[in-house]
Amino acid sequence: MKIFSGFPSGQVHSVSIPEPVFTELIPLIDDLAELKLTLHVLWRLGQQRGKVRYLRRADLAADHVLTSSLGVVPAGVLNGALERAVERGTLLRVETTTGGTTEELYFASTPKGRAVVEAIARGEWPDELESAGRPNVFTLYEQNIGLLTPLIADELREAEQTYPAEWIEDAFREAVSLNKHSWKYIRAILERWRTKGRGESRRTRETERRRDIEGKYGEYIKH
Repeated sequence: MKIFSGFPSGQVHSVSIPEPVFTELIPLIDDLAELKLTLHVLWRLGQQRGKVRYLRRADLAADHVLTSSLGVVPAGVLNGALERAVERGTLLRVETTTGGTTEELYFASTPKGRAVVEAIARGEWPDELESAGRPNVFTLYEQNIGLLTPLIADELREAEQTYPAEWIEDAFREAVSLNKHSWKYIRAILERWRTKGRGESRRTRETERRRDIEGKYGEYIKH
C-alpha cells in the first residue's frame, strides 16, 4: 500500500465542490475509476476561469495526475470511466470538428454546461469556449510537477503576468515531452523564448533542442 504523507504545511489551495456531489452523486458511483475521474474533472474545471468550462479528452489523456491513478493500462481505464460518467449523467460529451480534426469536449452537467451543449448542438459556438479550456499556470504546475508551495506560487503569478498563456502552456508541454518535470527548467525555456524568440519550423526547434542539451540546459538534461 502506498502511504499518503499528509497535507503540507503552509498555504494550500482549496477546492470548491458542490454539496450534491457528496450527498447524491458519490452514493451512486460503484466504480473506483469513475469516482477518481469524476473528482479529478471537477477539480480541473474548478481551476479554470470564465463562464464556460470544459475539458478536452486529449487533456485528460495527457494528465499525469489522473493517468497515474488509473492503473497499469490507463488509456483503457480512462475510456471506461468516461463512458460511465457520461452514461450516469455527470459529464456531457460533445464532438467537434475543426480543420478536419475531431475532438471530444466534456462539460459538467450543470445548468451552464447543459446550455452550452445545447447551443453547440444548434450550431452555435459560444465566444467564451476557446479561452475557457486553457488551464492556468497553477493547474499546469500541479498536473505536471506537483503540489504548490507559497514560494513557487509567487513565481507562477509573476510568470503569468510576464508571458502569454500560450507560451506557458507550450513550455510545460516541451518540458514534459523531455520528461523534465521541473519549474526551473520550464522557466529557463520561457526566458530563452523572451530573449531569443521562438522558432517556428521543425528544423529550428531541433536546433534549439540541441543547443539546450549542449548549453544552457545541460545540467538538467541527461545525454
